[in-house]
Amino acid sequence: EEAVFLRKKITLLRAFSLLIGSMVGSGIFISPKGVLKNSGSVGFSLVVWFTCGLLSMFGALCYAELGTRITKSGGHYIYILETLGPLPSFLFLWAEFFAIRPANSAVVSLAFGRYMLEPFFAPCAAPVPAVKLVSLLGYYMVLTLNSWSVTWSARLQTALSVIKLLALALIIVPGMMLLAQGHTENFQDAFDRQSLVLDKLPLAFYAGMFAYSGWFQTSFVREELVRPERNIPLAVIVSVITVIVGYMLTNVSYYTVLGMQDVLASPAVAVSFVQRAFKSLISVVPVLVALSCFGTMNGGIFTFSRTLFVASREGQWPPLFSMIHIRRHTPLPAVMLMFPLVTAMVCIGDIYHLMNFFSFSRWLFIGLATLGLIVHRHRHPELRSPFKVPLFVPVSFTIICLFTVAMSFYSDPLNISIGCTMVLSGFPVYYLIIHKQMSNFLWNKLFFLFLPLSDYLTHKLQLLLEVVQQEIKTY
Repeated sequence: EEAVFLRKKITLLRAFSLLIGSMVGSGIFISPKGVLKNSGSVGFSLVVWFTCGLLSMFGALCYAELGTRITKSGGHYIYILETLGPLPSFLFLWAEFFAIRPANSAVVSLAFGRYMLEPFFAPCAAPVPAVKLVSLLGYYMVLTLNSWSVTWSARLQTALSVIKLLALALIIVPGMMLLAQGHTENFQDAFDRQSLVLDKLPLAFYAGMFAYSGWFQTSFVREELVRPERNIPLAVIVSVITVIVGYMLTNVSYYTVLGMQDVLASPAVAVSFVQRAFKSLISVVPVLVALSCFGTMNGGIFTFSRTLFVASREGQWPPLFSMIHIRRHTPLPAVMLMFPLVTAMVCIGDIYHLMNFFSFSRWLFIGLATLGLIVHRHRHPELRSPFKVPLFVPVSFTIICLFTVAMSFYSDPLNISIGCTMVLSGFPVYYLIIHKQMSNFLWNKLFFLFLPLSDYLTHKLQLLLEVVQQEIKTY
């Protein structure tokens, strides 16, 4: 009875909540250990945290300008497609689907499961099978909600963003109180150069940037934003500044209460902090952290489904995934597609290996997207963007991203090589299936028998899922 398309339901408050909810998640409760381990000292780890925040601001400003120049949803994918061409955009999509996004979702899900169960098993560690089971249950709950309603997903994100900030406040306040009372012993010799290993610094930055990751989320849902030219830059600037201040105070609080060795020894830093700072809330804070991770899962599914939706619309993904549920107005096939890979990675994965595994590919393509901004400016000087950043911002951010990616081969060659192989494996797929000349030859000469079967399956899945193509152009 009404047109089927994705409605503009994301207001400024919901955009702010999406960014806060995506950034403040498992990272600040997992990454302090990874940053400290690879930076070598308390002082250098705080420098890494601040530098990562500054880099995130640079990247967020670049994406804010891209979001006002390019009016389609899709985030990294559509920016690379529109500025650098179809091959690098497909390589990103390939790596994002098979490596980056499922590994990222698995990390956040495992953190959710660990913190949810920690109060029930303290002081012992929660059993690994139980953690993985709870992690999957949490992920499936978010998947179901995103399939059901855009409005309710956005409302949940707003509510969980408030809970995330409350969780940070419960960590920051007691730490600042102890610091004010003169407990500065854990900051003596904060910049101990003997423990600094330069070739490990890229891994420290990966861990820190993982905690800040999420500043690009509004770019994935650009077509569903109300007044995007105004709300994207405003939401990005306010949210990133809020998170930088919160993260710096949280880390200072961790080190004030726990100290360097306790942070390195803790499997769940926030739980160890509560055990030391105030035992009366020992069962409360881990649940708040788990809910924080739950919000990050929700934001990740909400945004990545739009990447698959746009890629399908652009002809680089099967057509079924550009379809929308006729009553719910959600991209149901794109939302549902990720759960097998995430399930597999949760079952077999380890948090820190997964983090290094997907970070290489993620920062490579983010660097390419900001490089694309420079290219787009050069090609289209006539475009008057409502939001424009100084040229040194995308130039410096791109150089740092690509340099960090190159350095990481020395830091963790095994996981980085796996990530690199995953990206390169997209080349033959692109030229055999996506590239026009080669794909036409193959389909016409070799695979023509499978075309009727493909159309038949797409039609049956349409009927089963009750989905159709978008009927109104929203960009």
